[in-house]
Amino acid sequence: MNEPGPEFLYSYLLDGAGHGHPLTAAQVQAWKPDQGLLWVHINIADAESANWLDSLDDLPALAYETLLAAETRPRSFVTGDGMLVVLRGVNTNPGADPEDMVAVRVWIDSNRIITSQRRRLLSIEDVASSLDAGKGPESPGEFLTALVERLADRIGGFVGTIEVRLDEAEDEIGKIKETDFRKRLGALRRQIAEVRRFLAPQRDALDRLTRQTVAWLDETDAHYVRQEADRITRFIEDLDLGRERAVVLQEELLSQLAHEQNARMYVLSIVAAVFLPLTFVTGLLGMNVGGLPGLESPRGFAWSVAVMVVAAGALLLYFRFRKWL
Repeated sequence: MNEPGPEFLYSYLLDGAGHGHPLTAAQVQAWKPDQGLLWVHINIADAESANWLDSLDDLPALAYETLLAAETRPRSFVTGDGMLVVLRGVNTNPGADPEDMVAVRVWIDSNRIITSQRRRLLSIEDVASSLDAGKGPESPGEFLTALVERLADRIGGFVGTIEVRLDEAEDEIGKIKETDFRKRLGALRRQIAEVRRFLAPQRDALDRLTRQTVAWLDETDAHYVRQEADRITRFIEDLDLGRERAVVLQEELLSQLAHEQNARMYVLSIVAAVFLPLTFVTGLLGMNVGGLPGLESPRGFAWSVAVMVVAAGALLLYFRFRKWL
């Protein structure tokens, strides 16, 4: 019977030419730095993978804790020849909300790359597929830039979707039910806030690591990472603009609702003003006291109706003269 061991999600030995050779768990555990660049991707829920990480004597304690952390915010720091980076990507898992961003934790040194996840992340799968196709990263620096680029691509796609939905909302305001529009607008604002909450520290983390000095991150790789940090900055600006557009849409919706409510109240006020003298006349003539004019006349009701019609017409003419109608 096979001994239980780590269930690595991906484990490759990079040949430096864009191709990755898959390794078994036993081969990973027997790996030596002189064999080539190692990439191992683990699931933090796998206890055996955690034990394997614990067996790495040269892995810093903070890197070990971060690679296995259930929740963490984007950040980066350098210690010795290694770099720890925590990034977030759009959640593309079935049934999940895209704004519930998935974290990927990365430890990179000159000979080894260790990444970990709690939930599936397509950007990691993209890197693995590129290695299978022989078009993957050739060095630790290229691995970092490839991962950052793929994360940014999907974030950009999500931000573009937000902009399209805002355009549709601007076109549909006043054309759909107010409750449905408010729900749609509320969902957009929530998504913008959730994504921006992680993008701001992610931009800072990328900007910080480009200013760090490690032997395996050359100027070309640092330049690409800097470009991706600039892309994240543009995404944040787009989200800020989207948030402002959502606020403007909400204010416009409230303005429309207030205008409609005022129009209804105006009509009710006109009706009340017209019927006020009519109510006075009917109340006056309805008193059960002697001496009421027209009480014995067969034309009393007709005269009463005529008085009320004249009073209503006079009020309407007055409103028209004052341009209230």
